[in-house]
Amino acid sequence: MPGSPYTDLDRPPLSAARLRRALVAPHGPWARLELRVETGSTNADVAEAARAGEPEGLVVVAERQTAGRGRRGRAWQSPARAGIATSVLLRPGEAVTDRGWLPVPQAAYGWLPLLAGVALVEAVARLAELDAGLKWPNDLLIGDAKCAGILAEAVPGDSPAQPPAIVLGIGLNVTLRADELPENPTGLPRTSLQLAGAAATDRDPLLRALLRSVADWYGRWRSTGGDAVASGLRDAYLAACATIGRQVRVLLPGGDEVTGTATGVDADGRLLVTTPTGVRALAAGDVLHLR
Repeated sequence: MPGSPYTDLDRPPLSAARLRRALVAPHGPWARLELRVETGSTNADVAEAARAGEPEGLVVVAERQTAGRGRRGRAWQSPARAGIATSVLLRPGEAVTDRGWLPVPQAAYGWLPLLAGVALVEAVARLAELDAGLKWPNDLLIGDAKCAGILAEAVPGDSPAQPPAIVLGIGLNVTLRADELPENPTGLPRTSLQLAGAAATDRDPLLRALLRSVADWYGRWRSTGGDAVASGLRDAYLAACATIGRQVRVLLPGGDEVTGTATGVDADGRLLVTTPTGVRALAAGDVLHLR
C-alpha cells in the first residue's frame, strides 16, 4: 500500500474528528482545528489565516511539513507522522469581554514562546514521563539534546493602531530514529522522545495535553493582563529553564555575542547574563551552553 498512513505501524495517523471533539469548543479550549496531511509550514498557514481576519483560537496541525521553519529561517523537517507540528493563532492585544480579558501590552508578548515552552515541558513530563528542560528562549532539551523547538511570529494588523496577531508554532520530535534526526547548525545534538526512552509516544494524547496546557497557561496570563509574575508563568519558566546558572555564549541578532553566566529571566522575559562588565538583559539571541 504505497503512500498509506498505515505502512509504518509505529506512526499511526491522527484523527481530526477525535482531536476536535477533545479540543474545540464547546468541549475544549480552542475555536477551530485543522489537520493537514502535508503542508509547507503550519506557521505560514496560520499567519495567512490571521491576515484574512481569522479570530483567535485557530489550531493547525500537520502530519508532515515540507518547509517548516525555526528561528533565523532554519529548516525544521520531520518524516510523516514522526512528530508533532502545530501552530496556534493568538490575539493578545484584543479584549475578550466574556472572559474579562483586557488587551495585553505588546511589551509582554515576549512571554508567549516561553509560555509554550512551559506547556511543552508539562506535556512531556506527564505523558512521556521524561525530565525535560528549556534552553532560553525556545528549545526543549532532554539531557543536552534538543527534542523540540518553538517559533513565535507576529502578524501585523491592518493598521498601525491594530495590535499584531501572534502565531505560536511548536515542533516536537516524537518517534524519529537516529538516522532521521536533522543536523543542528549550532552543534546542539538532537533527539526524539522515543530515543530518549519515553514511556509513551502516542501523538494523539501528547498533542491533546500540549494544546490544553498552552490554553491553560495562556488563560492565566491573559487573566492577569499579561503579567508573567502574577500569573505564575515566570516562576514556572524559571523552574523548567536549564539555562539558568549555566555559563553561556549568546549570539545576538546583529552579529555580536555576549559571554557570561545566565542568572535569571526578568519580568519581560529577557535573559539576564552576568558578564565581567555587568548584567545584560537580552531579548533575543541564540544561546550556547558552555561546559
